[in-house]
Amino acid sequence: MSEARPSETTAFNPVSARRTLNESPYVATAAEAIKNYEENRGPKWYKDDADPDDQNGKYAFQRLRQTWFAPKVNPKFKLCRDDKFYAMGSCFARGLENALASHKIAVESAAPEFARLQPEGLGFTNKYNTYSILNELRWALDPDALFPVNSIVQVTKTTWYDPHTTPMLDLVGLEETLERRTLLQVVTERIKRCRAVILTLGLAEVWRDVQADVYINRTPIPSLFKTEPDRYEFHLTGFAENWANLEATYALLSRYGHPDLRIIVTVSPIPLMDTFSTKDIVVANTWAKSLLRAVAEEWALAHGNVDYFPSYEIVQNSDRAAMWERDLRHVKGAGAHHTIELFLGHYLE
Repeated sequence: MSEARPSETTAFNPVSARRTLNESPYVATAAEAIKNYEENRGPKWYKDDADPDDQNGKYAFQRLRQTWFAPKVNPKFKLCRDDKFYAMGSCFARGLENALASHKIAVESAAPEFARLQPEGLGFTNKYNTYSILNELRWALDPDALFPVNSIVQVTKTTWYDPHTTPMLDLVGLEETLERRTLLQVVTERIKRCRAVILTLGLAEVWRDVQADVYINRTPIPSLFKTEPDRYEFHLTGFAENWANLEATYALLSRYGHPDLRIIVTVSPIPLMDTFSTKDIVVANTWAKSLLRAVAEEWALAHGNVDYFPSYEIVQNSDRAAMWERDLRHVKGAGAHHTIELFLGHYLE
């Protein structure tokens, strides 16, 4: 097998698999629910006599009027400055790497070796869907999981395409393409010594290489739709598929990773650039982010050493003009700084 399937969840992690998807992820007694409400620092949206423009107000309708939204966060755990970190996934992971490095914290995913192959190579660990996250970890950690070399495709006489890498990379010859692949697996294996792992979920629209029988990290390059029109198929993935991938990821990291592993999962606020569904791009994006947001929450609820950080909510509920560039797709530097500072403030001791 070249990749994980949803059925592998039970083989990897039989304990967590006992809870089926039709069960409530969290149940509390009435007394516990009241206690939750009383201890929650942000439990109420609105009050009739509260001033909506009160900058120090505690209600949601007051806090959402501020330029920078700062949700109430109660971390399950704290991380130490001497912990090693590994960030994998979409855009938040890259910004977090830079911020951690500026605090003199070891970030194993920001490998300096990448710069040898291409100056912009620090996006190597960008993995945009749960399949590609799981696949990359399996190829690096599981001795029985072999990378499907037949998924690397020749594009021209001199260039080859690895669909499991970031689209920021230029196409190069076969030797360098395979060198990149080897380096990526070497760097990914370093996750084993990292106590802190940050995973950012980005896409629910996924492409599968039918010929190689593997889901890939990105949309195939346009020329391949002409030269190999039947090679790839498009999937709108569902909750159960993404849940199974995350459970398999958890089992894999628990088996091969740090003995005191801590995982923080986030959802990328960056919208889809394109949709290959029949939906309006805004509708397709809302559906995808809602699905991934729900999966991330349930996954965090299922494991004591997994926590959800609301980077998605921070970006979406801050002032649009302050947070977004004019394309409404890229977060401004100040917005990224605000989000990352909240993360560091809540999780670093």
